[in-house]
Amino acid sequence: MNTHRPVRALSRALSRALSSSSSSAAAAEPSFPLKNVTKSNFEPVLAELRRHVAAADFVAVDLEMSGVTSAPWRDSLEFDRPDVSYLKVKDSAEKFAVLQFGVCPFRWDSSKKSFIAHPHNFYIFPRQELPVESPTYEFLCQTTSIDFLAKYQFDFNACIHEGISYVSRGQESKALRRLHLAYEDESKLKEVRDAPLVKMADTLFTERMKNTFTEWRDGLLRNRNGGSKFQGISNDRQQHLETIFFKMCPALSLNGFTSHQLRLIQLVIRRHFQDLSYVQVNGENSCQQHLVVHTDSEDDRESLMKEVKDEHLRQAESKVQAAVGFRHVIDLLSSEKKLIVGHNCFLDIAHIYSKFVGPLPSTAEEFVASVNEWFPHIIDTKLLLNANTVLQQRMKKSQTSLSSAFASLCPQMSLGVKSTDLAFQLCVKVEVQVDDLRSSNWNSGAKHEAGYDAFMTGCVFAQACGHLGIDFEACLPSEKLAHNEKLKKHINLLFLSWNKGDVIDLTTGNKNAMSVGSKKKHRYSEISFEKIALIWGFSSKLKAQEIRECISKVFGPSSVVSIYHLDESAEFVQFKKQKLVSDFLSLKDTLERNNGPVSVLHPFAGLLEGGNTRAADYETYKEICSSPNAKVLFADQAEAFGIQWKTKLVEAKASLDSLECESSGVQNNALDPASKVDEKSKRKDMDNVQSDSSSAHVSHFKIIDSLIASRADKVRTNM
Repeated sequence: MNTHRPVRALSRALSRALSSSSSSAAAAEPSFPLKNVTKSNFEPVLAELRRHVAAADFVAVDLEMSGVTSAPWRDSLEFDRPDVSYLKVKDSAEKFAVLQFGVCPFRWDSSKKSFIAHPHNFYIFPRQELPVESPTYEFLCQTTSIDFLAKYQFDFNACIHEGISYVSRGQESKALRRLHLAYEDESKLKEVRDAPLVKMADTLFTERMKNTFTEWRDGLLRNRNGGSKFQGISNDRQQHLETIFFKMCPALSLNGFTSHQLRLIQLVIRRHFQDLSYVQVNGENSCQQHLVVHTDSEDDRESLMKEVKDEHLRQAESKVQAAVGFRHVIDLLSSEKKLIVGHNCFLDIAHIYSKFVGPLPSTAEEFVASVNEWFPHIIDTKLLLNANTVLQQRMKKSQTSLSSAFASLCPQMSLGVKSTDLAFQLCVKVEVQVDDLRSSNWNSGAKHEAGYDAFMTGCVFAQACGHLGIDFEACLPSEKLAHNEKLKKHINLLFLSWNKGDVIDLTTGNKNAMSVGSKKKHRYSEISFEKIALIWGFSSKLKAQEIRECISKVFGPSSVVSIYHLDESAEFVQFKKQKLVSDFLSLKDTLERNNGPVSVLHPFAGLLEGGNTRAADYETYKEICSSPNAKVLFADQAEAFGIQWKTKLVEAKASLDSLECESSGVQNNALDPASKVDEKSKRKDMDNVQSDSSSAHVSHFKIIDSLIASRADKVRTNM
């Protein structure tokens, strides 16, 4: 997946500049060989790809999408908890489309002592091609992503007009279920219900057709033993009716009738004729043909209709199978159980699941469990480069974006030049083959394409394996790279988001933190999610520092550790203690319930100005992130999510309310000595809760009283 677009663009620009200035001989190198695939050549390419994947040691993949984030606050942020990071990845995969899919099988050729790469660049587009009614596809486009693709000469016409369509396994199963339900229910065969004819024209038409069918049927019966050929109706309606044979039965072909007239004809047949049947079949060029067929008996009629229904079902199933499209490639990768190689590819895997398997699960744990069934061996080259000290030294602490890694580990291929410099020599040789053309010399990829990026990803992985000490010449053909001892500990570990260090194990579902590159600096101090309060909807004039000052005046100068900016409408506040979260929310709720002048005197007055300020704990942030709505501002998203309250109190306040309710019951049992003991204990608990509502050990009620007294003293002084 391509996430650091500006870095890659700069790297590519520098690479092309170096390549053009290196030598005239380099300029004469052929362009990078790449197999572009659209719906016109998909079938033969798929057959070739099956052979390449079956023989491959690993398969590198890369995706180009129509966007990544639907709103600024949907971006991967440093203060996102792992479960929230997954929800943001899920939202991205569900809202945006995959426009290009790069697949590049790599096979070790022992005779050449090199890898043979077969880069494929598939244009795909979510076209509606199922034979059953279903919602049309919708997806978002992010202008920055579309502009980026356009700068690299992405062929949008090829994508939209020639892109290969697809359906997921879930969509295919649903379509087949609907077809079989329709098959089992005869009412689904587009027969119309009896209805009174209210229009004179309909009455006249049905009567005329009744007479026509009667005349035609009677003529069949009269001529059955005469041996004469069936003749068409010899009147003005001859252009609409033609006698033919259908499955060895005489039939009338209905031509030129409107859909309304055909429904009326069905009514006539069902009401007045026991030996005639209305049949709809697919004729030449997939045109529907409407027939009235004569049968000699009820058994013949039932046999005919069953045969027609079975044929309809087979044709519909064939259309569903034809609509599978590009998913055949995904099924191939899954069935072969090859090692899948990607770069920062968790979002890519989420897209693959969403587009080709089914709806994404609601939690990361469910997702990884299902993904592991489909793709048991996945390796992320970005994580591999960060996790291994040997590779970190080889990268010389450079960035681990795909373009940077390719330039560091594969400089000769990156620059598109030959070199005898040992520093530029490849650890593992790679050649490219497309059709019958096999080459080891080419210019670097001239434009940003998924097929070329998949090739780069595979090359980075091959060089990384070489630096890890994996000897491909010594490996037996039967040995699977995914089971290599030097790679085992890196298999199925992926970064959970596109720019954060949380790592998830696709085998176990376990999550842990990892530093993303040695140059990565965290903007904030250590984040403690249970100590975070979320505030949104405040005045746009209010700055983060002013929010910190408002809170610090009440709870003490060291009460706030950090302020995290979510967007212009929302901020996170991390307190020093977890209890301060509940104290803050409780105080805000009390001030908003007291609409008198006291609230104006409080340090929170600026924070609460306008009456639209909302506040809650971190769990509310997770709930809002799970919403499928797509609002640009977080405050608008929260409103669309259905939040009406101003403050969501947490358990500390709820515990206080529970103690107060229980204390009221104690009064009714005052004569019971044991009850008196319990009452004293509960009263003591309530006192403890109330006496520690701030870091200064002062309740918010005392703070309000002190402010009133202070203002009164000033008034007296002025008098």
